[in-house]
Amino acid sequence: MIDKQALRTRMRAARREHEAAIPAAMRALLFLRPPAPLLGLIAPGATIGLYHPVGSEASPLGYARWFYEAGHPVALPWFADRSSPMRFRLWSNPFVEDELEPSPWDGMQPDGSADPVDPDVLVVPLLAFTDLGLRLGQGGGHYDRYLADNQDALTIGLAWDCQRVDSLPLEPHDMPLRAVVTPTRFYGPF
Repeated sequence: MIDKQALRTRMRAARREHEAAIPAAMRALLFLRPPAPLLGLIAPGATIGLYHPVGSEASPLGYARWFYEAGHPVALPWFADRSSPMRFRLWSNPFVEDELEPSPWDGMQPDGSADPVDPDVLVVPLLAFTDLGLRLGQGGGHYDRYLADNQDALTIGLAWDCQRVDSLPLEPHDMPLRAVVTPTRFYGPF
């Protein structure tokens, strides 16, 4: 089996090429509304934690706006600095990005005065996933550590179809997903 670092390099390139091949007008139409099977897993009023996409990551911003309009509190990861653990803070209005600031990890995050929360649902980025809900992340371990301390959170991967693989090298700290959403398919619940 291929090692994780080599797989990350390969999957980053595949994701970048796949995303670049989708016309911008079409990309703007993807991931606007969560699919019905996903909505069936989410309790009314649940706090939804998402991420602000970096590079070619599948964008959950449409989901953030949809959940916000449906009355769900929405949150994003927040880091005090590069050595601090990942926390979540409320994003008071996902239609307005002015209240966001650069994170230490190249993304955007709420400012430090936003209310801290522990989301009931986490929509997470990934580099690769399997049909069984196994996930390969960026390699920093932020989500695995957060999920180890928040095991009741419903974890949903958001990905491009090209990110599905047959198997992944696993380590004891790797946390599985409950479902994965791509532009063409819903995998799960696992």
